Amino acid sequence: MSGLFGLMDGYKHFMEKHSDPRTTDWFLSGKLGHLIVILVTYVYFCTKAGPKYMKHRKPYELKRTIQIYNLIQVFSSMYLVYEGLEAGWATDYKFACQPVVPGEKGMRMARGVWLYFFFKLTELLDTVFFVLRKKYNQVTYLHLYHHTLMPVCAWIGVTFLPGGHGTLLGLINSFIHVIMYAYYFLSSLGPQYQKYLWWKRHLTKMQMVQFCIIFVHNFQVLFRECGYPRPINYLLCVQAAYFLYLFGRFYVKQYLREKQKVIEKESDCKEEAHKSSNGTSAAKMNGAVQTDSVQNKIKAN
Repeated sequence: MSGLFGLMDGYKHFMEKHSDPRTTDWFLSGKLGHLIVILVTYVYFCTKAGPKYMKHRKPYELKRTIQIYNLIQVFSSMYLVYEGLEAGWATDYKFACQPVVPGEKGMRMARGVWLYFFFKLTELLDTVFFVLRKKYNQVTYLHLYHHTLMPVCAWIGVTFLPGGHGTLLGLINSFIHVIMYAYYFLSSLGPQYQKYLWWKRHLTKMQMVQFCIIFVHNFQVLFRECGYPRPINYLLCVQAAYFLYLFGRFYVKQYLREKQKVIEKESDCKEEAHKSSNGTSAAKMNGAVQTDSVQNKIKAN
């Protein structure tokens, strides 16, 4: 029991020493226990409770709800991009090295980081909608890992580093989400719009480019002083590399292998058609030869 109290005291001391005082009283900032409860509940619902609840039920019709949700995500992501640029990345932030801006001057970026964290929590609804619609094939390891980890990264930002070098991740990720949720909205309008959505595969490419940028952005400050916590740079590098691997594997499976299967299927169909054509021609030739033979016999008689 004394060990538990010691652990709790150590955690409290760590939070008091390293938390940013500007965001201490903000919703869920510094409240790791609350975040863990939310994420554990999310994972449990999406993998156990949700599928069990839906087992003997028909999929929910959530088309209108999801359309509204996607539009909200589009406009909120647009706002986050605007705030990220205006609060630093289009003004005085530097790509090579950017410490957290303290005091009132950095408050706009700090508020943007909290908003980013809040919308990462709302994005958990992506998976909830999948479960309620019985789209279980969409609830993959990649999807769950991505949706669980991003709120954790954003929480670290809000609590300890509401600004600085790591916020480029939020800016680029929000830009990608503008396009991604716009795609989701358009695809929900009906099959007549599918011909305009040929660029789906390029979304995954953009996400992989995103991870490359984040990796380079954080890797290049690991070997020099930047005034930004190096463990966070390590964390972002590792996660960017791992996400690049996961999304790359998804891209190969979803697009390259599927394309190869289509090509092979078309090749097999052409080969079968060619064989069929040759067989028909051969049959006709044999028939013609037999006819000529019969006619010759008749003439001879």
